Amino acid sequence: MEYIVEKIGMSRTIGVPSVPVTLLKVKEAKVCEILDGDRAIVAYSSGKKFNKAIEGQQKKYGLDKAFNRFVTLKVANKEAGDLDLTPLSEAKRVKASFNSKGRGFSGVVKRWNFGGGPDSHGSRFHRAPGSVGMCEFPGRIMKGQKMPGHYGNKKITVQNEVVSFDPENMILVVKGSIPGANGALGKIRIVK
Repeated sequence: MEYIVEKIGMSRTIGVPSVPVTLLKVKEAKVCEILDGDRAIVAYSSGKKFNKAIEGQQKKYGLDKAFNRFVTLKVANKEAGDLDLTPLSEAKRVKASFNSKGRGFSGVVKRWNFGGGPDSHGSRFHRAPGSVGMCEFPGRIMKGQKMPGHYGNKKITVQNEVVSFDPENMILVVKGSIPGANGALGKIRIVK
């Protein structure tokens, strides 16, 4: 089963030994239409403004203005209505997919952990990538060469152990860290 979640942040358990945990808020969602098998069209709130196309979808499924995003998920529901959260109570492990923090255009020292050159004695090689050419043959830069460029903001999936689930507040507590910034939206899937 899959759910849309928002990352609240990290904390620790009080017991001995103390365990680092991540708090995830399960977004309130409605199942609009059951597709083949256990897949369904689910509406949830992303907090962003919506356009005429989404307004038309809301009218089609009879939703209020709170639900302004639609996604296809694997659900436990057999019919349209509120999303069934009972599988989360029994879950032992989940796979979480989030976008990592975007770091923009980064150099090779930050992006690939290059060592750089000496800082003193008239050196002009500090944080630069160094030589990338290959003489006369093959006379080009090989594919996959580690270079400066866009770093982060990629979809990363990690598997975490479930510590607890509070169905009243819809908060899932998982062991360890999860990629992405606090407040980021992502997807979790229960692993058997």
